[in-house]
Amino acid sequence: MNIKDPQIYIDGVRAQDRRVLSKTITLIESSLPAHRELARAVLDALLPYSGKAVRLGITGVPGVGKSTFIESLGGALVKKGYRLAVLAVDPSSSRSGGSVMADKTRMEKLALEKNAFIRPSPSGGTLGGVARKTRETMLVCEAAGFDVIIVETVGVGQSESAVASMVDFFLVLMLAGAGDELQGIKRGVLELADALAINKADGDNAEKAEKAAKIYASALNILQPPTPSWAPPVLTCSALEMSGIDKIWQTVVDHREKMSHSGELNQKRREQALDWMWNLVREGLQERFYQHPEVKKCLPLIARSVEKGETTPTIAATKLLLFLDNKPEI
Repeated sequence: MNIKDPQIYIDGVRAQDRRVLSKTITLIESSLPAHRELARAVLDALLPYSGKAVRLGITGVPGVGKSTFIESLGGALVKKGYRLAVLAVDPSSSRSGGSVMADKTRMEKLALEKNAFIRPSPSGGTLGGVARKTRETMLVCEAAGFDVIIVETVGVGQSESAVASMVDFFLVLMLAGAGDELQGIKRGVLELADALAINKADGDNAEKAEKAAKIYASALNILQPPTPSWAPPVLTCSALEMSGIDKIWQTVVDHREKMSHSGELNQKRREQALDWMWNLVREGLQERFYQHPEVKKCLPLIARSVEKGETTPTIAATKLLLFLDNKPEI
């Protein structure tokens, strides 16, 4: 395999070759300049073949059972004849940058399915638990013919808007019986949700789940819904007992049909594409800033000066930015 030939990756992805698909995603996630150039050529060629899949983002509080839920939902979708890709984002260590990458272990049955593809990726420390290249990876999976793309995030964090900005349907999983039902979820996450699902609604917990669903439904009633045409429902399910899973998927299907009919789905994706572009611009500017020779040379000195109180943060930031224009004096 000529790893420098973009056509090899393009043809392999289109032929649904899993080995080439994995290599293509690895290429996209690479930070090497040569790999980035090659990845851009591959993505440009695959773009016309993307955009047809259902994009589903799933998040939730720690311990809610996201992986078990996705395995149950994924198994049901595969049985219905769908081809499913799961992009499971693992948290990266803030010290080493490493991640556990254990989602394939947690989804043993789904990983064995012929029509399911699970790709764990490190979050790289990004807010909201979304890998830096998740959008590009979604595009590649769509070009490979997957009907449903599920993005599993680390958990409810400060920037869940990052998840909502790349999917068609944003599902928030919650738990019942954890004290104050509204304590574990921020208003911002509620405003982004297209549906809430109370998981582990089985056994003695079933009654608590129904009670929690009513509380969350009341909370959603006072908030502005994500779109004018859709009122986010609150559902209950048990991933362990496979109850309520089909109803949740039907909700996703109903949402897609309604958004497609109103034209809001196309509008949403156009806005997401622009958001993606501006994110890349910001990342590129930040990267160029840190790679600037004068910035690399003077940054430690200026930072120490700020720490000692010898320079104000405003003057320090202005001086660093002026290096980009070759004007170090202020």
